[in-house]
Amino acid sequence: MSGQRTANIILAVFIIAKFLLQTIVVDPAYELQRDEYLHLDQANHLAWGFLSVPPFTSWIAWMIKMLGNTLFWIRFFPALFGAMTLYFVWKAVEHLGGSLFACILAASGLLFSVLLRLNILFQPNAADVLFWTMSFYFLIRYIGTRQNRFLYFMAISFAFGMLNKYNIIFWAVGLLPAILVTSQRRILANKHFWFAAIVALIIFLPNLLWQYNNGFPVIHHMQELKERQLVNVTLKGFLGDQLLFFFGSFFIWMAAIPAFICYPPFRKYRVIGWSFLFIILLFIYLKAKSYYAIGLYPIYFAFGSIYLDQLTKGKYLRFAKFLLPVIPLLLLIPMFNLVFPLLSPKEIMAKKEKFAKFGLLRWEDGKDHNLPQDFADMRGWKEMAHLVDSAYALIPENERQYAIVLTNNYGQAGAINYYSRFKNIGAVSFNADYKTWFPWSTKVKHGIRVKTDEPGEDPNDTEEKSLFSNYYLIGYVKDSSAREFNTKVILLMNANTDINKVLEAEAKED
Repeated sequence: MSGQRTANIILAVFIIAKFLLQTIVVDPAYELQRDEYLHLDQANHLAWGFLSVPPFTSWIAWMIKMLGNTLFWIRFFPALFGAMTLYFVWKAVEHLGGSLFACILAASGLLFSVLLRLNILFQPNAADVLFWTMSFYFLIRYIGTRQNRFLYFMAISFAFGMLNKYNIIFWAVGLLPAILVTSQRRILANKHFWFAAIVALIIFLPNLLWQYNNGFPVIHHMQELKERQLVNVTLKGFLGDQLLFFFGSFFIWMAAIPAFICYPPFRKYRVIGWSFLFIILLFIYLKAKSYYAIGLYPIYFAFGSIYLDQLTKGKYLRFAKFLLPVIPLLLLIPMFNLVFPLLSPKEIMAKKEKFAKFGLLRWEDGKDHNLPQDFADMRGWKEMAHLVDSAYALIPENERQYAIVLTNNYGQAGAINYYSRFKNIGAVSFNADYKTWFPWSTKVKHGIRVKTDEPGEDPNDTEEKSLFSNYYLIGYVKDSSAREFNTKVILLMNANTDINKVLEAEAKED
């Protein structure tokens, strides 16, 4: 069997292992996470942009919808993006002249890392990491071969990354000074570099025009993010998370840092090393969320694994080095039940003290709850949707065109639209993308209100009672492990005022 054939078989084993692991790290007791419902609903409102994200995720959501909207396909695509990330890193190792051992070490480090958690969820983050990795990969291929086609592949990868999540702009901004301070600055004199940049702009242009036509909502979104969330980001927390993301394999990507300095074959690739410094400094300066930087790391596993292979070639280290690919798994095993939704809510509650010890039960409200917040965000949605269906069924069929389902947040609206047996129920919210999907043309006569009482709020003191002739409390979400616990569903019949004007006023307040 040839060496390349052996390598391809082992790569296939890693990819299969990636898909299998993604299926077992989530207990069946958990549903989708709230963000996933929003992204799935985007398939019903295809456009060149959204308030929350660029359009790429909606294209994948449309494909999932065409395939039946089943849980299998929802889980499949994030796992696919993770497997593709592993594939490109493996190929980068091969291109850089790394051995089969180096390929295995890099693949092991990626397989048993934060990507295992990231690739659970149908969100832009999985594809974001992939496009970062692809952009770096094609830059490496260009530097190694000077074939201009790789500049175009790099530009296309970057452009689709922009159509997926604007976060990849950090890659381009950080890469530019890295090019200027290294010998790779000659790339700027290559006309194909600029032609490739034009290709990237053409691909991204429809979304750019959408932003322009809609008043650049991304600017408002970033300002809101800065005021509400990024202001709480600390340097200590950001840097600490960078190590935790690849807890069991940080020694692999960190080996890339001395590799660019000490390993002669990597001298021409020092632009990749400098880009790491500039991108990290950019993230720190802008107080970015720590997970924004995850896409930066996979390509450094390629350089680090090759350098570690070279360092352990001595006869005394030759056998010991074969333990290196096992270390990421060994260090991750004790954390499996804590990091992944692998245990059912009952099992977590039975081990509540262990989770509380690590601060995993503390939510953003500063209090300890029954489940980690991320896990609680994956419970209670079906129950809520069933309550809404029970209410909707009570509205006469010929009157449903005058009914509206109004929720408190995008997770509620998306989950109802996903699980409801009524295809055109059209739950909405004044939150996220639902602001632009609001059915203002509907002359509202009946309503279903989905809401969670604020702390200290009198559940009997409801504004809706005065707006409709009939008020029926259908029920509450009873799952105490769900973040939506105690969310109530109210059926409102026969409006006694102009509800559209009330909704317009509420929309302006929000």
